[in-house]
Amino acid sequence: MSGKLFVVGTPIGNLGDLSPRAVQVLDSVDFIAAEDTRVTVKLLNHFDIKKEMVSYFEHNKRERGQVICERIMNGENCAVVTDAGMPAISDPGEDLVALCHELAIVVESVPGPTAFATALAISGMESGRFTFEGFLSVNKKSRCEHLEEIKEEKRTLIFYEAPHKLSNTLRDLNKTLGNRKIAIVREITKIHEEVIKTTLDEACRLYGDGGLKGEIVLIIEGKKNIPGKEMTMEDAVSMAKSLVENGLSVNSAAKEVAALSSYKKGDIYKALL
Repeated sequence: MSGKLFVVGTPIGNLGDLSPRAVQVLDSVDFIAAEDTRVTVKLLNHFDIKKEMVSYFEHNKRERGQVICERIMNGENCAVVTDAGMPAISDPGEDLVALCHELAIVVESVPGPTAFATALAISGMESGRFTFEGFLSVNKKSRCEHLEEIKEEKRTLIFYEAPHKLSNTLRDLNKTLGNRKIAIVREITKIHEEVIKTTLDEACRLYGDGGLKGEIVLIIEGKKNIPGKEMTMEDAVSMAKSLVENGLSVNSAAKEVAALSSYKKGDIYKALL
């Protein structure tokens, strides 16, 4: 008889957030698939759990996923965990869950903290509709393509980011999206938990050279409609100038503002020159 895969959410900072059910499942399964066994062993030790672990991460997920599934199909139960939060959310656990479904292995949830949802809840930003965008690529071309795809998005945007990449990310966001409201949420559930409410312009000025530590979630307001009939030519040119100052070409800035107003691209272009 085949076993099960348990998708177990783990604390994102405070060990007290591990649920009693999660403790019971981790203690009862036959083995645990962990993103980093060195991180997970600290969690297990805290709860006095002794369990076999196998590493399962981005660079071994295809080979190791097959091995894990074979063990489950032979009757063993496995819990998959990430270093922090819910597995399979911007995490290689996604592939393991998909493989289990392909092989008709039962997948059971043991919910736990999720950084993006927790960050949104304490950010004070609009939460009725949002889109989770995960991590931006470190590849410049891919990053630019990603941001271009979402610059017209009206829902609240949520990103994960590492502190050493924050300054470049803020500049890229500001260049493509313009000066929008942003909440920088860091160190969720930890001693230095903080929500910084500001704008992209100000965030670039304050944190453009680094300075913020810890795990970071960025929450940015969606694009706001600006009715063309309410925008004067002076407003349109001012907006286009701002886009040029943020790195857009004169031609691109004129085209973008024309799409938001009742004015022709050529007229805005001439005014800019």
